[in-house]
Amino acid sequence: MTARAAVWLLCAASLGCGGGEAGERHEDEHEHEAHGDEHEADEGHGEAEEGVLVIDRSMLRDLRLTTSPVEARAGGEMVTALAELQTDPDRSTDVAPLLEARIERVLVNVGDRVEEGQPLAHVVSLGAAPLRADVSAASARVQLAESTLARRRALAEERIVPAREVQESEAELAQARAALAAASGAARGVRGGPRGQVVLTSPRAGIVLARDAIVGAVVEPGHVLFRVADISELWVVAHVFERDAVRIERGAPVRVSLAARPGAALDASVTRVGTQVDTRSRTLDIVTALSNADGTLRPGMAATASIAIGERDDRLLAVPSGALQRLAEGWVVFVPRGEGRFEAREVGRGRDFGGEVEIVSGLTEGESVVVDGAFLLKAEAERAQGGGDEHHHH
Repeated sequence: MTARAAVWLLCAASLGCGGGEAGERHEDEHEHEAHGDEHEADEGHGEAEEGVLVIDRSMLRDLRLTTSPVEARAGGEMVTALAELQTDPDRSTDVAPLLEARIERVLVNVGDRVEEGQPLAHVVSLGAAPLRADVSAASARVQLAESTLARRRALAEERIVPAREVQESEAELAQARAALAAASGAARGVRGGPRGQVVLTSPRAGIVLARDAIVGAVVEPGHVLFRVADISELWVVAHVFERDAVRIERGAPVRVSLAARPGAALDASVTRVGTQVDTRSRTLDIVTALSNADGTLRPGMAATASIAIGERDDRLLAVPSGALQRLAEGWVVFVPRGEGRFEAREVGRGRDFGGEVEIVSGLTEGESVVVDGAFLLKAEAERAQGGGDEHHHH
């Protein structure tokens, strides 16, 4: 049985279960068959709209259907690869203490939005006080060297001390200033109150993606306590086999499908092509930048990337893969035809593009098809078809 024959049967069965008027038609058909009047029975079927599935309004509310338009895509050869969302390294920063420290207070948690300079944690470090003392001592030496130089210059002008002592004072001041710069560099970021208290602050505005800070814990210098990132733009990193990756160019169209958003896809383009092949997987990383202005996407989400390779002048039609359903011996999509009415349209299936399927016949650009709930409509169609076959055998 073809898909077209199947959808004709589901139409007849749907009308047969649709109410009193449809029930009267079935009784008339049985009566005409009993009297051998097949012509009038055929007229009863002819009143049905062929290939249309009718869903009761109460059932329609439970199905929670969503639709998607049939869209034109860049044609040519495509390659599909697994991918994941990652932060742009230039938009992510780790926060760690410069010295061994004990965590005294934690002010933020994973998922919190922070501003540049916002305190993240208070820590206490035994090494902080000596560093600040070194800075104070170096600063005092600079002040002493400056006053000594000023005094000797005045005495030299009156010829009380030789010019050589002025030069020695200038050298001592230079050395003192160098020592102060070194001490200040070692204590950079170490600030706060007495007892070695230090406030760790966020170096940028963004989201706290990771936290490894527990009150009371003692951590080594450089131990990352927080990771803060700007996620308004994320990377889609696709792992493409080397035989295909070498044919991908910057700017190539990319269609990104996300496991967290079934039935939806995002258009982008290749921004980076990796330069080193992973020797274990024999893949090359292909990077696509994806806008995330609304902040709904998260690093680590699974994705599938369909990337154009080679010539891309041709165009093709595509629908989300969830819209395509197997019915009888063919593929169909369900096209809305008004409230509670769906045309089971037989289509020609082409290539898979990771979350989308090429349509070679049966649809035109701009038409709407059911995505979420298409499988349930298929089940209703098969149930209706079964009912129609049972009626036919009576």
